[in-house]
Formats: sequence, C-alpha cells, structure tokens
Amino acid sequence: MAEPAYDVAVAVVGAGPAGLTAATTMAGRGLRVVLLDAGPRPGGQYFRHHDDASADSYGVGFRALRSALAGYVASGDLVHRPRHQVWTLERTDAGYRVHALDESDGEPRPWATTAAALLVATGAHDRHVPFPGWDLPGVVAAGGAQALLKGSGVLVGRRIVVAGTGPFLLPVASGLAEGGATVVGVYEAAHPTRYLAHTRVLARHPRRFAEAAAYAGRLARHRVPYRVGHAVVAAHGTDQVTGVTIARLNADRRPVPGSERLLPCDVIAVGYGFSPQLDLLVELGCELDVDASGAASVRVDYDQCTSVDGVYSAGETTGVGGAGLAQVEGELAGLAVVAARGVPVEQARIRRLRARRAALRSFAAVLDDVHALPADWLAALPDDTLVCRCEEVTAGAVRHAVRDLGATDPRAVKLFTRAGMGWCQGRICAATTLAMTAQLTARLPSVEDVTAMVRRPLAQPVPLGVLAALTGVEDDPPTPPTPPSDH
Repeated sequence: MAEPAYDVAVAVVGAGPAGLTAATTMAGRGLRVVLLDAGPRPGGQYFRHHDDASADSYGVGFRALRSALAGYVASGDLVHRPRHQVWTLERTDAGYRVHALDESDGEPRPWATTAAALLVATGAHDRHVPFPGWDLPGVVAAGGAQALLKGSGVLVGRRIVVAGTGPFLLPVASGLAEGGATVVGVYEAAHPTRYLAHTRVLARHPRRFAEAAAYAGRLARHRVPYRVGHAVVAAHGTDQVTGVTIARLNADRRPVPGSERLLPCDVIAVGYGFSPQLDLLVELGCELDVDASGAASVRVDYDQCTSVDGVYSAGETTGVGGAGLAQVEGELAGLAVVAARGVPVEQARIRRLRARRAALRSFAAVLDDVHALPADWLAALPDDTLVCRCEEVTAGAVRHAVRDLGATDPRAVKLFTRAGMGWCQGRICAATTLAMTAQLTARLPSVEDVTAMVRRPLAQPVPLGVLAALTGVEDDPPTPPTPPSDH
C-alpha cells in the first residue's frame, strides 16, 4: 500500500529547549521538519532570556542551537514558523493535521499543514496558589516578572517581594535586583534541611550547588534577605498592592500564629513551580500520569513516544525538570522519530542520553519532594478568597458546590461554579480547583479529573472568522529537498 501523502515528515510544536533541540536533531539527519512557535524568536520561556552576551553554558548552548537552526533554515532542511499559534491538532488518513494562527503580519490568518509525525514540546506555565488579596493589581507570577524584565527590559515594580517555593525564585530575585528594583526579600516556603534526605542524588549534581551559590552571591551584593520556612499569607491594598503579610511556617508548613509580619511593597512576585501545558496532547487522546497532588504530565516511553502512535513529546510536558532535561528529551525524541523513518541512528548516543535523562529526572524528583505544597494547603483558605479570577469564583463557592450541591468531582464543580470557564480556560485555577475538590471529597485526583479540567478543543483563542474560513484554508507546505541517501 502506498504511503499517504503528507507535507512534512514531522511537525514540531514549540521552539523552546526541547522543541529546538528535537527539530535541529531531525533536520540534521535529513528529515523534512517544520518548527512552529507562538513567539517571535526561538528559545521559549527559558532560552529567549539569553542574548549574545551570555557567557554561561546555557547561553553558549543556545547560541549553538540557534546557529544550527539558522543553517538548516538556510539550506531548506527545516522551515521555522515563528508567531504561529497552534490551536488544534487532528488525526487524518494522511497523518496529523496541524492548525495554527499565522500572526506574523499582525492580522491573524489560518495556516495548516499535514505531518507524518508530531512532536509536542509546549512547555509549562506558572502554577498559582491563591491567598487573600492575590487578585490585586501588583500580584504577579514570578515567571511573568522575569519574562517582562528579560524579554522587554521592564520592571514590574520598584519595591518587590519575591515569595513561593523552588530554585526559580533565586534567578527571579537576583534579576530584579540587578535590574534596579528594591527586592524587599525572598521568602521560601520550604526549608533546606529537607535536602538532607537526598544527599546521594545531590552529590551527582555539583553544578547545581555552584549555580545556587552564584545566585546567593548576587542577592548578598544587593543586600536582599533570604528567608526559608516563610510564606505569603495575604496581600493588602485597594486598587494596588501596598503591602504583604509574611508568616513563618511550622514543620507542617502551616503559618505560626503571632509570626506574621507586614512588609510595604508595590509588587509581589509569587512562584510555586510550573504546570505542564497539556491541552493539545489531551485533545489527541494521549494518556496522562497524575500524582497524589493532582500534578499531571503526558506519559511517554523510553523513546519519548506518547500512547498515540506517531506523537512524541519532550520537555516540561512530560514533567517539569528544567532546560537541561528538556534538551536531552528533545534529542531523544528527535532520534526516535529519525529511527522510525528508517534512518540509522547512533545507539551509543541514545544510551548516553537515556542515562543522562534518568539522572536529571532523579534530581527533578528531589526538587518536587523538597518544594512540594503541603497536602492541606487550601484547608484554611477563607471563603471569600477568589479561586477563579476570570469568573470570580470563591473558595466558598467551591465548598458549597461539594458540600451542598452534591458535586463529587472537579468537572461537576466546574459546571456548578464556572471555575475554569473564563478567559484563561483553567490555566490559573485548574490546579486549585482539583486540589480543593480532592480535599473536600477525601479522594485523590484521577486522570479523568485532570482531563476534565485541561481538555480544550481550541487550545488558543481563535477568531470566529478564522473558523468560518477553514473550508478555504490552503496548505503552505515546506518543500525542503529529499533527504540524502547516506544519512
């Protein structure tokens, strides 16, 4: 039987560390590749912060990837489509259909192509933890504060408190301080002593200690206090944040009564980790893994292949682990696609990459344990605190849906309260809604629960005119040369 016609061998969605590595890996071995990304330039949320002056290993690595990308684009082996927002993926007889909004000229217009295989590397977004006052102007995600500074040179405020949990707080705080802001302090909810239970894993990653020491040095130079075992319990203000209450946490990570301290500030940059961006993968029917906290990731095998044949995933979608792990997974996925297309690959290289992936996953598991949210982190949330800011759904409304209206799962809570139905489509409130429902119903979140909250037939906002014009969409297939036979 003849192979169905398709435009490219593989479409890569996302040009961050994983997608960029995968695309250049495949193009370098003769496959026809199209790389799509919503951003105007490659690098994703991580690498886009490295300019040509970056001398660290990450900056050097990114310049190498960017140079390879430029070379393959120039030779016609790879087509890079920046400012192309992929809003849905579908299976067809000819492979997979990729639908995107082409926003490269300002006016969105439909764009589509068909690929024999897909590699989804859509990364992650900030995980949000609600507290009284978190809906005030001036409360921002730590990732958003960094993106504005590094991407546009804009400070989110002049007097900033950085709080939450995880190593990401360190580069955010040091970047803001070096950018000219007064960083009132960094308040880490976890305690470093929790790392002592993982010394064997940590000993295999000495570079991480050097990175942490470098950030600590920058904070010390700017006289930024760093406090562990402390968390934000409330933000204050009327039309704008004017202050924040910080409290010391006990061994169970609950606020210690009487330890509260009010700090004047105009911005609170809060970071509690990241949530994988899974909507495109869920819509294709890819299986997920869900842990006891409700955190989800797409399930992949040794070759980064999902449960759907011909669909691969790499990077934060398979579990948040940082740029280094994303690159390793991107190369593994790229090599797997190459092998599936009948092109020989280096088995020794694959073995080394798999070993590196296992080591980096072990380190990521340590971070997940040390910086995990307590199981009952929402129990004391006041009823009038917003959970879903888009639809103005309060914690009390979620409790009412479960206790009084009979909701037994997050989907029912969503239908009763409209939590997750607003502009962000649950990206901000889904994790909280899941956790609160699990707590109130005394059961662990399931795959079905997570799927109900993250399933979005349209992964991105699409103008009605674009949907109406779909019947007239013409493919814009890349036409790189046929792969050479000696690859």
